[in-house]
Amino acid sequence: MKRSAGMNAELEIATGVVDLVRHTAGPAAEAEVLVTRSDLALTRFANSFIHQNVSETGVAVHLRLHVDGRTATGSGTRVDADGLAALVERTRAAARLAPPDPAWPGLTAPTPVPSGPAVDEATAFASPGERAERVRAFVDAVEGLEAAGYCRTAYRSGAFANSAGHTAVGRAAEAAMDGIARAGGADGVARLCADRLADLDGAALGARAAAKARAAADPVELPPGHYEVVLEPAAVADLLQNLAWYGFNGKRYAERQSFAEPGTAQFDPAVTLVDDPLHASTLPFDLEGTPRRALPLVENGTTSAVAYDRRGGAEAGAGSTGHGMPGSATFGPVPHNIRLLAGTSDAGVAGAAVAGAAVAAGPVSAGVTGAVGDPDTAALVAGMRRGLLVSDFWYTRVLDPKQLVVTGLTRNGVWLVENGVPTRAVRDFRFTESYPRALGPGRVLGLGRTAVRQPHRVDGSWYEAPALRLASWHFTGGASG
Repeated sequence: MKRSAGMNAELEIATGVVDLVRHTAGPAAEAEVLVTRSDLALTRFANSFIHQNVSETGVAVHLRLHVDGRTATGSGTRVDADGLAALVERTRAAARLAPPDPAWPGLTAPTPVPSGPAVDEATAFASPGERAERVRAFVDAVEGLEAAGYCRTAYRSGAFANSAGHTAVGRAAEAAMDGIARAGGADGVARLCADRLADLDGAALGARAAAKARAAADPVELPPGHYEVVLEPAAVADLLQNLAWYGFNGKRYAERQSFAEPGTAQFDPAVTLVDDPLHASTLPFDLEGTPRRALPLVENGTTSAVAYDRRGGAEAGAGSTGHGMPGSATFGPVPHNIRLLAGTSDAGVAGAAVAGAAVAAGPVSAGVTGAVGDPDTAALVAGMRRGLLVSDFWYTRVLDPKQLVVTGLTRNGVWLVENGVPTRAVRDFRFTESYPRALGPGRVLGLGRTAVRQPHRVDGSWYEAPALRLASWHFTGGASG
């Protein structure tokens, strides 16, 4: 059976729930229904052996009901007649107990919805053996080092219907691999998320992780302070995630808890950020049925927009940007598909000749080994007189939401760079830094030319960025500090 046939079944469920609401709550009731099916599969490995292969398939129904001036939501996983009737009844009961909702934004009107990215059927139907092949290639490539990680595939399809007559369907698939190699107490990491399982080269990822692990041996301790840095894409993804949640969130902006000032040049001119859900592996509409589209957040350094759902957009007079999602009424609408657009000029990757050749089409090159895992990073590192190469951030926490001051730790490899060459591995640091300030005017010294999509949650969220060279990053002490 074709996976696309499932969308028809999901649309039948969604329209059936709308009809059920109309018959039980009356024609004046307004309802919107989202039905999603998820097929998730994960192959995990540790100690260089596969130890777990799991898969699950689930269908979820989300109902929002506005009746008699009151609004309530409900959800369930039963799609038989009794289960759907129970969902409608308990949501109606919740609405009767809810306070009046004078700011109800109404329903999405019938609107054309884009088809979204093409779905690779081979990824949607991937077998455990196909994921295991990538794991085997990764383990073989680390050449005796200890390896751990996962290879996953995901398929999602969804259908939306509301009582205003709007319907939408869509589907998406993705594959991801995340692995580490360990040499003694040093770890090297390689990650990639793609639309097609065929685009995951386990051998190339394993070779990169192993080379970085070996290069991270015998780290030295450096004093805290401000250092010039080259951040690899995994670390840059943490910047994008926190900028999204705390900065480009329309609810936080309305509450004056965001750094964002649309129309102001808050970032370096090299920075262009776009929330681009149709770029890859995401349903083409949101929880409220609003079509998704590319939303420029920062254009050549100038903040241009924040994200809204229907309620926030109505209150701001801006309309929805297609960011309705579970929890947006509480935490706010969050852009989940941010791209930091890669550099295009020679100035963006000063020293590219040192990389050995033109930038490879993929994020991993067999010709680049050791601490520097790809030509982009090599080009950026080549321009540094003295600074640090950082692989990854983790355990990041926000200290000041308004200025987006974040503290966290480096992970999976830090190296001292002197005169364009990584000379020593460095012990992990704790840092405290304002992310917008670090990306501010005059602080971005270079962008790589190849953006790498990083694995994130399996709900269609992802962040895509090239390597990034920054003038200053504030390291406050050792990782245990």
